[in-house]
Amino acid sequence: MATSRDPLRIGIHVGVYVALYFATAFVFSGLILWLGGYLTGVTATGLLSAIFANWLALRIYENRHLVEIGLWLNRRSTENFLLGLGGGMGAAVVVLAPALLVGAAHIVSTPNDQPTAGSIIFVSILLAAGSVGEELFFRGYGFQELLAACGPWATVIPVGVVFGLLHGGNPAASWFSAANTAGFGILFGYGYLRSRDLWLPIGLHFGWNFTLPLFGVNVSGLRMKVTGYEMAWNAGPLWSGGEYGPEASILTSVVLGALFVYLYKAPVRRQFSSLTDPPAESAACEVTPSLPS
Repeated sequence: MATSRDPLRIGIHVGVYVALYFATAFVFSGLILWLGGYLTGVTATGLLSAIFANWLALRIYENRHLVEIGLWLNRRSTENFLLGLGGGMGAAVVVLAPALLVGAAHIVSTPNDQPTAGSIIFVSILLAAGSVGEELFFRGYGFQELLAACGPWATVIPVGVVFGLLHGGNPAASWFSAANTAGFGILFGYGYLRSRDLWLPIGLHFGWNFTLPLFGVNVSGLRMKVTGYEMAWNAGPLWSGGEYGPEASILTSVVLGALFVYLYKAPVRRQFSSLTDPPAESAACEVTPSLPS
């Protein structure tokens, strides 16, 4: 007799969820790319597809609302978001500032990329939309269904690895950038485990992505023109990350470890999750030890 944690049932739910995401992207990407250009189109398509896939999967399989995947607007959400934002921004500063202080890099002006108030606001909105869209898809309904059925280790690590691999198509990507990006995917998953809402990983994700362009470096191989300056390195790509940006740097690998410690120690406010908190009726996957929360 099938149960709510039957492996086939979970597989169908997650498969349909992923299919909804890519089907929505397939239908609307052409129009959105035509209207907004490449970067805006890709970001908007990802956000729209993630919202629709989560909304419809929740309505079909759970009869729940979108906010119940961890988008509550309350004081705990605000505190978790600020913890994530501070961690992400602080990590980016720790990766880049020491290189400037010891002379391994310097800031140069880029006269052709002078920003305006409008361009700064636009890039900030674009980065926020990208962070929200990726967290909704990778840590949303499908992730939470797997988490409830399979446990933390069997969910957070594989989904984090997929997160890294799917960034392998970005400009100048390498195996090292994919490994670091997978590390971020695991970190964001751990952030969800600690908070049981999406605001903590969204804050981490956006804080990191927003701070890198302030130093004039690439974000996952993409150039964001924000300040009219860029960071020129005297050190090699092992330290700078090359054209991909700091996410392909060994410095980021070290700081990732510090971020895990930060999340473990931070006063995260745990929220109730209707998808992951109720006890499973049966285990669809092998029982695994819980991560600290």
